[in-house]
Amino acid sequence: MNKYAAGPLEPGTVLDLLVVGGGATGLGVAVQAALEGRQVGLVESRDFASGTSSRSTKLLHGGVRYLAQGRLRLVREALHERAIILRLAPHLAQPLSFVVPGRTWLSWAWMGLGLKLYQYLAGALSLGKTVALSRQATAQALPGLPTPVAGMRYWDGQFEDARLALALAKTARQAGAMVHNHMRVTALERLAQGWLVSLHDERSGQSLQVQAACVVNATGVWVDGVRQMAMKTQASAPAFQALVTPSQGVHMVVKRALLPIREAVLIPHTDDGRVLFALPWLGATVIGTTDTPRPDAPLEPRPLDEELAFLFQQTERSLGLRLARSDVQSVWVGLRPLVGQAQGATSQMSREHLILRDAPGLFTVTGGKWTTYRSIAEDVLQQIQKQADLPPAPAGQAHTQQHRLVGAPPAGRAAHSVSDAPGLHLWGTEAEEVQQMPGSQNDLGLGLTEAMVRFAARSEWALTVEDMLARRWRALFLDARQAAHMAPAVAALLQAETGLDPQLDAFLGLCQQYTLAD
Repeated sequence: MNKYAAGPLEPGTVLDLLVVGGGATGLGVAVQAALEGRQVGLVESRDFASGTSSRSTKLLHGGVRYLAQGRLRLVREALHERAIILRLAPHLAQPLSFVVPGRTWLSWAWMGLGLKLYQYLAGALSLGKTVALSRQATAQALPGLPTPVAGMRYWDGQFEDARLALALAKTARQAGAMVHNHMRVTALERLAQGWLVSLHDERSGQSLQVQAACVVNATGVWVDGVRQMAMKTQASAPAFQALVTPSQGVHMVVKRALLPIREAVLIPHTDDGRVLFALPWLGATVIGTTDTPRPDAPLEPRPLDEELAFLFQQTERSLGLRLARSDVQSVWVGLRPLVGQAQGATSQMSREHLILRDAPGLFTVTGGKWTTYRSIAEDVLQQIQKQADLPPAPAGQAHTQQHRLVGAPPAGRAAHSVSDAPGLHLWGTEAEEVQQMPGSQNDLGLGLTEAMVRFAARSEWALTVEDMLARRWRALFLDARQAAHMAPAVAALLQAETGLDPQLDAFLGLCQQYTLAD
């Protein structure tokens, strides 16, 4: 029996809580509610973490930039949550040291004070000491970078975002939640008690309706579309006001050999005041990010020419690496849900989350970031109970800060780093089960085996080539050309496992979008 198969969300199912959206926030809410003993369903129209939650900068951080804005409470909370995630999933989230070069003595001194405060706010949960680096030590840590006057080293966290989302989905399912990807909401209708929710199952093509006492809209940058859908059915609904301003961030991936860093690099002030990161991730090096407001929220946003020009320019100026377009193995774009309307640079808008009760039993949660997904989920359930839209939790308080995620190895440092090339270790304690699948010795490229594809189809909800090569295995994000080469074999395996169309042509088109033409 498939222990992670989508649960029995069938016509007429009655739920305490239906979560709409399978990103970090929605999955966190599902885990929280399920561990409280509630009847929970979660539906995601595409795939888990297919939006913003798989396109992050791969950092679990308190937000160094927020210190300059005086948001100490936000930083302290995030640093606390950072430590919790590292403990809940040590195979997918780990400490990472950062080197920050200083261009002038004044900027170096000011930066040092801020990073010391950053460590102080972490308290006993600090991941390592913040230390000053000489000019020589900085140059040694960052070979090829323009010579700084000195540097600083501090500690933060890095993670594999898509597989952490998948671990949350598995954990929610294990706790009793009915979890579905490729199932979208088509209508929301207010009932005397709760909501009637119409759904369309993309797997079967079937439509169904379920009832939920409470609905949580956790669809990220797309929350306003769900809100409008619900308000259409309410005669006395107030005038609609959008909550979210999307901002897009672009990241480029190059071979580790081109930028052979073992520690992350933070350039705190580029020419236009933005922050630039370079970090080792899954055997490659990620460079980013931009922060560009946009009026719409497409499912697959594309990088703007000026964003790419900025990254190429700053990579040469700040990191000492002149890149050709052909050097970029993959380029991806993520949309961030920023709370409020843009009045200027979106980098100055709030990343803090917002919970809004749009109507009795209908809550929207947006904003926030990956690092604080768990505390956001706690906040959502507390607000729902405070409004009396759900009774007290049947199982009492859920201690999600102690509930290790599916796949988490025993306490202690993981044997492999998230910076290493992807491998079987990303499954944690499930690795042996993966190896028992047929084809464990048949390599399909980038370390992916036939057994891994079969396991993903049987136990991780993988239906399409994109599900497999974009999120179960990060081939699309690491090397889009290689992902296209691997796709036909993966499509054949998925079709044999699921009996469904794996949508190969659509994925090959996506590979082109993630590749920069020469």
